[in-house]
Amino acid sequence: MSPALPERAPDERPAAVISPRRRARELALQGLYQWQVGGSDEAAIEAHLADSEGFAKADRKFFVALLRGVLAQHESLAGQLQDCLDRPFAELSPVEACVLLAGAFELANYPQTPYRVIINESIELAKAYGGTDGHKYVNGVLDKMAARLRRPEVEARQAGSKRAR
Repeated sequence: MSPALPERAPDERPAAVISPRRRARELALQGLYQWQVGGSDEAAIEAHLADSEGFAKADRKFFVALLRGVLAQHESLAGQLQDCLDRPFAELSPVEACVLLAGAFELANYPQTPYRVIINESIELAKAYGGTDGHKYVNGVLDKMAARLRRPEVEARQAGSKRAR
């Protein structure tokens, strides 16, 4: 049996309907966790998660692209993330490491998704599945990563924020 992320308590479930993309991100995080902690391979992870509750409501194409993309690029992504970390990547908790890998992958490969959306989704995953303050760390790291990978977008947002004041 593959390792599983800790389950959320029923009272922690959001009242709003979870979007297909959010569900795909949650499933990809579960798969990445199984890969990192249990050493499961891509095919076994996909087969296991395809049978999980809620899979039918996920954006399957996005889930597959996210999971396979992170697995294929994990060494490169970890190297890029290392420049934004205050400790070696290997010392991160498994959940935060997987959230950061997925967030970095999206920042690098999904320019059509605003960087703030990617960061916010990553923060929500870290809040739901990570340690107490892990979401703060994820936020700081992905902010630094976005400034490198999406400089024009980040600068445009910052300029817009200054004008709005």
